[in-house]
Amino acid sequence: MKTDMTIVAGYDVGGAHLKVARIENGRLAAVRQIACPLWHGLDQLDAALASAAPIVGGAAIHAITMTAELTEIFASREEGVVALLERLRQRIAGDLRIFVGLKGFTDVQAARGDPLSVASANFLATARLVAERQPRAVLIDFGSTTTDIVACDRPQGLSDAERLQTGELVYTGLTRTAVPSVATRAPLAGQWQGLARDTFATMGDVRRILGELPEDVDFHATADGRGKSLSESLARFARGFGRDADMRHLTTWQASAAYVAERQMRSIHDGVLQVLSRPGIVAEAVVVAGIGASTAERIASRMNLRASDFGTLIDAPDEHRLWATRCAPAVSVALLQAKR
Repeated sequence: MKTDMTIVAGYDVGGAHLKVARIENGRLAAVRQIACPLWHGLDQLDAALASAAPIVGGAAIHAITMTAELTEIFASREEGVVALLERLRQRIAGDLRIFVGLKGFTDVQAARGDPLSVASANFLATARLVAERQPRAVLIDFGSTTTDIVACDRPQGLSDAERLQTGELVYTGLTRTAVPSVATRAPLAGQWQGLARDTFATMGDVRRILGELPEDVDFHATADGRGKSLSESLARFARGFGRDADMRHLTTWQASAAYVAERQMRSIHDGVLQVLSRPGIVAEAVVVAGIGASTAERIASRMNLRASDFGTLIDAPDEHRLWATRCAPAVSVALLQAKR
């Protein structure tokens, strides 16, 4: 296929999703999220890249960031980075530019020699772009699995391990997180009830029970392999209480689900407060991203900080604004590379 030097493709290679963006003449032209359950094997990445072809086709430059090196199929993060780089090199035709965090971009060969700078650096791409366009802003990117919280002018932690200490990474997500990793008890019919510490239900179920989950963001199988209707989500959620759903009315289960959702939101809010407690940090605004951007906006409101979504910040076309917000790192690496 003939390539066009004015087209840059951006990739955020995750362990659960591949997110891709297309930049033409410095403007976002397309963006998409594709299921990529990499824990089943590297062939899942092959399939996701094939699905991404209509978005990235014709691009001369391919800007790549990743978090998928954490997937269980790899013996170590370094091994994961090297294996993913090789797979991407084999599957993508064109000039691959690998994002290495604060060091910017490099080629595949150099990236192989510096795998820990490649590993889980996607948040830095978004933070860098936000810092250029909105000084003194805090990024809250609430995704399906994790939440990034970054004072964009002054990121502190660079690795997941460091960021789990600094509050910049809260390992909780809008859909894929298991309920008992958020709360080990919840109110039910006027009493506190301990929860089974097993993955009977996820936060996707919680949000379906509350009527808060958009239909187009939960791409993966449920915990029991059954469907995603309200009744099926209620059955999974109730099982964590050692009960069947028909033992209580819907409104009772919704009160329990609201408590679990609040506990999750509280954990993210606490992360924001930890980040803002660092000396010298001044926050005047919040930029929200991820499939949970609307929840992140509520946290900003609690803190009396004005919030804007990532898609609006980059002036994405109306038809792409929502998914630009949801796929911010893929869009960011593409835009950063397009300016070079």
